[in-house]
Amino acid sequence: MNGKVVRLERGEAAKKTIYSSDPVFVAKQWEAAGADWIHLVDLDAAFEGQSQNLDIIRAIASAVSIPCELGGGMRDETSIRRGLDTGVRRIIIGTRAIEPAFLAESAQTFGADSLAVGIDAKEGKVSVKGWIETLEITALDLAREAVNAGIQTIIYTDIATDGMLKGPNLAAMREMAQAVPCNLIASGGVSGPQDIVALSKVSGLHGVIIGRALYEGLMPKDLRSILS
Repeated sequence: MNGKVVRLERGEAAKKTIYSSDPVFVAKQWEAAGADWIHLVDLDAAFEGQSQNLDIIRAIASAVSIPCELGGGMRDETSIRRGLDTGVRRIIIGTRAIEPAFLAESAQTFGADSLAVGIDAKEGKVSVKGWIETLEITALDLAREAVNAGIQTIIYTDIATDGMLKGPNLAAMREMAQAVPCNLIASGGVSGPQDIVALSKVSGLHGVIIGRALYEGLMPKDLRSILS
């Protein structure tokens, strides 16, 4: 957000913590720690619909050797193309994921490997536009529609746990993993190595995003040691 490394509490812009003014340095730090991907969210674009951070994202993508993925404000073909032009490997579609036709068209245009759908849920219902609007569609139904539209990767965030360091919603992750055949990535609530271990036992889970626990120093310096 505004060129800085920021974490929000439950997606609320008013509850933000600025961790660094050097996003490139931070990305290289997580790469050195053993991350497989760098997960980037353009919060300015998520809230305002227009990116302010593409130059920084481009710098991050060129500075690390591991792939990056980018979400936030990806609501039309132009935004997706601009995002991919920064050098990130994958674009995360959030708000417009509720439109199966848009997902199918995007998958055909950019290739399924270049896209993921980010499903952010509050009490099982989908939230969009930077989590300020909750819809009636359930996270499970949206996931099924996304897979049917050709999406292969889903990032599932439980808003109630995000940024709270109280552990992930394992039940919700299990339910999602059983509901859809895809590369499911868990997001939200990771508070330490024990949560990574617990998530690794969820059948069908492909990966996990670690956020605040990294910035608060609650993870080991070598992330690969957690599951070794």
